[in-house]
Amino acid sequence: MDLLNTLVDKGLRRELPTREEALAVLATSDDDLLEVVAAAGKVRRQWFGRRVKLNYLVNLKSGLCPEDCSYCSQRLGSKAEILKYTWLKPDEASKAAAAGVAGGAKRVCLVASGRGPTDRDVDRVSQTIEAIKEQNEGVEVCACLGLLSAGQADRLRSAGADAYNHNLNTSEGTYGDITTTHTYADRVETVQQAQAAGLSACSGLIAGMGESDADLVDVVFSLRELDPDSVPVNFLIPFEGTPLAKEWNLTPQRCLRILAMVRFVCPDVEVRLAGGREVHLRSMQPLALHLVNSIFLGDYLTSEGQAGQADLDMIADAGFEVEGAGTTTLPRHRTDAAAEAAEAETGGGCGSHAGGCAPCGDVADEPGDAEAGVPGARTDLVAVRRRGAGTDLAPNA
Repeated sequence: MDLLNTLVDKGLRRELPTREEALAVLATSDDDLLEVVAAAGKVRRQWFGRRVKLNYLVNLKSGLCPEDCSYCSQRLGSKAEILKYTWLKPDEASKAAAAGVAGGAKRVCLVASGRGPTDRDVDRVSQTIEAIKEQNEGVEVCACLGLLSAGQADRLRSAGADAYNHNLNTSEGTYGDITTTHTYADRVETVQQAQAAGLSACSGLIAGMGESDADLVDVVFSLRELDPDSVPVNFLIPFEGTPLAKEWNLTPQRCLRILAMVRFVCPDVEVRLAGGREVHLRSMQPLALHLVNSIFLGDYLTSEGQAGQADLDMIADAGFEVEGAGTTTLPRHRTDAAAEAAEAETGGGCGSHAGGCAPCGDVADEPGDAEAGVPGARTDLVAVRRRGAGTDLAPNA
């Protein structure tokens, strides 16, 4: 297929595809799916070999968020029966992080619900970062705390944070349809603040919220321009009690096409398969490893993922290997550029995901209604997290 040959050539040269080419990837047929995966896989292997980076989420503070993001189970007015708790103590968060590191995670993502941190919150998270790094030598720490105020990114970096996650989630044109309490521009500004402070920027998207192909291409092109180091791709997790309850728009095949498009547009960044992979990719998850080079291990913020050992088995069975702590994730040209930027104190640039971190949660009304009214709805695969951080039960890392 001429389209795929062109995209592979561009990906190996780190050249931006045209919008028409990106849209054409999303429009390919199921008959061509394996060819699309194989082509994007060539680009993935060029820059990342067969390595898979493991990331682990620790939800520092769950629920009761004042923002109204429609996809999120922690949003204002959410009726999702998720865990709700206030800030974990630094030793509690460090213990939770250690479980992920023991399971093979190279990066720990610290997430807290809310519009953004107060200065006291930054102090609290800084103590947590220090505790995690003291007990887990070599681990990367990414913070995901919402919108940042002036100076907060610098303080997090001084405390030892390596990265900051703040997802764009959807296109600028449709952002107001999913959130009204803050703007798309607010999100862009926070990512830029993190970059200016010398933090590795992690910013991605959520697919499956009713957006068009053009919206998906818009947000991915915006991410390419923003130039984060990692791009987490989340698939909407339909949670009972959130506004997007009946948005079951994804098939495994569409998810793979979306991941391929992201890889072609962002060939040399850490593309992370994030929330919703178990719900929407299901038995086709191993194929996604030919497109992404990073996943989350075990559970997410408010939803359950598959067991950590199942993740490890999937990686091995598919012929991939877990990226070791001593391995640099990004290609050398990106790490060299980041180092030069840091020396010049200009920040910015790249250096990924995220979490990057996954979305807080997602949608579904009554399970019976969703199954009856929405073809392909798999409400049986949506499970609220009841273990790990904030509970007395062990995590599934």
